[in-house]
Amino acid sequence: MVKLTALYKKPSDPKEFDRYYKEIHTPLASRMPGLKKTEIAQVLGSPFGESDYHLMTNLYFDNLDSLKSAMSSEEGKAAAKDLKNFASGLVQMMICEVK
Repeated sequence: MVKLTALYKKPSDPKEFDRYYKEIHTPLASRMPGLKKTEIAQVLGSPFGESDYHLMTNLYFDNLDSLKSAMSSEEGKAAAKDLKNFASGLVQMMICEVK
């Protein structure tokens, strides 16, 4: 299994960010073909105090080919394009193998 992890830095307006993420972006991303599971985690802090991050999302797929296919689908392209509408300069993404 693999996952696409998105780390979102603290936005200037957390309330509006959360509204947009819940009402607009999450429904777009949830339509990606092959998506098995979604985890959304609100960052509370770090073991050392405050964190630079606001939110972490993990999108799980059976394998790397399934993830790549989802990302290149119309639904995946729409979700990626939507990032500029609320998370420009705030998001860092990585692909991870789940062990």
